[in-house]
Amino acid sequence: MKKKVTAVFLVLTLLLSMAAVAGCGSDSSADGKTEIEIIQYKMEATDYFDALEKEFNETHDDIHLTIDSPNDASTIMKTRFIREDYPDIIGIGGDINYSYYVDAEILADLSDWDGMSNIKEAYLDIAEALEFVPTDGTYIAPYMANAAGILYNKDMFEEHGWEIPTNWDELISLCEEIQSEGILPFYFGFRDTWTCLAPWNAIAVDLAPADICKQVNRGEATFTDAYREAAEKYLQLMDYGPDDPLAYGYNDACTSFANGESAMYPIGSYAVPQIQSVNPDMNIDSFVMPASDSSDGNTLNSGIDLGFSVTAACENKEAAYEVLDFLYEDDNIQAYIDDQNAISCKEGDYQLGSMLDGMSEYIESGNMTDYQDHYYPSEMAVDAILQTYVVNGDIEQFLSRFDTDWQRYNRDIIRTVQEYEEENGSAE
Repeated sequence: MKKKVTAVFLVLTLLLSMAAVAGCGSDSSADGKTEIEIIQYKMEATDYFDALEKEFNETHDDIHLTIDSPNDASTIMKTRFIREDYPDIIGIGGDINYSYYVDAEILADLSDWDGMSNIKEAYLDIAEALEFVPTDGTYIAPYMANAAGILYNKDMFEEHGWEIPTNWDELISLCEEIQSEGILPFYFGFRDTWTCLAPWNAIAVDLAPADICKQVNRGEATFTDAYREAAEKYLQLMDYGPDDPLAYGYNDACTSFANGESAMYPIGSYAVPQIQSVNPDMNIDSFVMPASDSSDGNTLNSGIDLGFSVTAACENKEAAYEVLDFLYEDDNIQAYIDDQNAISCKEGDYQLGSMLDGMSEYIESGNMTDYQDHYYPSEMAVDAILQTYVVNGDIEQFLSRFDTDWQRYNRDIIRTVQEYEEENGSAE
């Protein structure tokens, strides 16, 4: 298998001396069964995958399945890739790490897997858009998605007669109304920097081109121009949260929202289990962040939260596909939805959690746009850049830093795009 070496793998060679990782098992066990190993990164879904592993092994005579859900799975995967110690299947999110794996030719083309025809086109498009340059084939089977927008206290809204906003002016008017009644409109958990990305993504998908990162890589646009309105509106939201949004972490914000200390919480659906662990009876619903000035200019911020890829080194692709068939059985899809409040990437009549009712029309119509931060390199630490912006409120510094740091941390990607375009024309 041809190997490309990307910057991320060069950096990760430093981890080799620190990582003690078990190697792949043999292709066949002593009892003649084909061994298939999955490493997946959703540690919070460990119980679900443990149960699936048990059921699969009890119902299949010719394949033995092992599913590992380790802490810091992403680092473990990358370290094993460097050592050319590949699992058969990996469970990953649709973010820049997936992009690196495609670029490094680590993943197998899944176009010949029959189950791919049942995946929603919107999520296949999202996966394809993550490729640095157009690549023939399909390298991930989207499994589950999540959605980010605004969670709200449904009982509180009904009690006060508040209407769901459909554009930015309506949202600000609602915040003013809530505030006038002595209630905090939003809680933020920005002490944990990653939470700074939730409202940012939800605003940016409405106001910036979905492919802005690729446009910048091609030298056709700047973040200073594309992100200005999003940056202005992001900062405006801070007027309707705690006096110091950095004083509280994610768990604090979830707890405060669960206890009725704010009417809304701009976060993803993934936060609902944490909120309900504090208040199981809370009546939570959600709506799409109405960042657009037009009521019909909004899109749901949704991306691939979990997908499965077969590695190119897998010697038992047929067995790997049999495992995928099992994972994508309707009962198993519904069980994951129930366990994780997720959205299925597979077509089907699945029962979603009630907290997604307000987003259902977007899900059903496929009006979804991927998270902007799925294109951001982790080394750039955009969450920390946003946190600094919240503190100093300097929009020019924020936008300038975004452009400067992008060029610094994306040199290899930009070079890849330029080389591709020199040989093939535009990478659009």
